[in-house]
Amino acid sequence: MECRIGCGACCIAPSISSSIPGMPKGKPAGVRCVQLDLENRCQLFGSKERPLVCSSFQAEQSICGESQEQAIKIISEWELLTQIP
Repeated sequence: MECRIGCGACCIAPSISSSIPGMPKGKPAGVRCVQLDLENRCQLFGSKERPLVCSSFQAEQSICGESQEQAIKIISEWELLTQIP
């Protein structure tokens, strides 16, 4: 599956513990990454500064669903299921 251009769900819904330019301590779940532009495109795409966790992400139907709204819901649910108590 190809990423939906302008979706950005993987840059909003999950927490990212890696340092991101502009977010040196990473980002909490549900918080928009500062590297998303107004069209929900990663400003670091293809850059060496892009965190490995981000560049390693592969879009899949089971994660991304049929829309941005579904992707945010699915990724948010996975985030809750994988939290360490």
